[in-house]
Amino acid sequence: MMRIKALMAVSLSMAMLAFAFPAIAQELPPEQLALARKYIDLTDSASVYEITMVEIGIGTMRQIVQQNPEVAEQTDAVVGKVLEEFRGRKGELLDQFARVYAARFTIGELQEIVAFYETDTGKKLAKANTEVNADLQTVLKIFTNNIRQEFYAKVRADLREQGITL
Repeated sequence: MMRIKALMAVSLSMAMLAFAFPAIAQELPPEQLALARKYIDLTDSASVYEITMVEIGIGTMRQIVQQNPEVAEQTDAVVGKVLEEFRGRKGELLDQFARVYAARFTIGELQEIVAFYETDTGKKLAKANTEVNADLQTVLKIFTNNIRQEFYAKVRADLREQGITL
């Protein structure tokens, strides 16, 4: 019964993905999918699946313990056990990522992308991407905070020039 429910959940998830991203539902050549998956494997330095599963585990733990604080220790143990059970399902997510890339890039383009990420520079870029993205988010946050104040002040000043006081 559990297996049937799991299969139904996977089928529903696949249908939802196909609806949200029609490119995922299209038939793609196995070679194209394999190249896209190779790219994903070469660039998965952020360990997206592992991070996502830990976040899901923490959320589940919070939800259960918030309602039943007396079972915190047991819940922690079970969450750890279930996380271990889900460890082997990383491929499901990465295969879906690969479908997205395979739908957007030709076989030739994917070959070029993979060839680049197999170079020393490509490996360095893949390794640095997580840290670079975090740095870029920090820069964007600081920039946005600074501009937000300046933008607001400019709008107020222009409104004031029109005789509107706030």
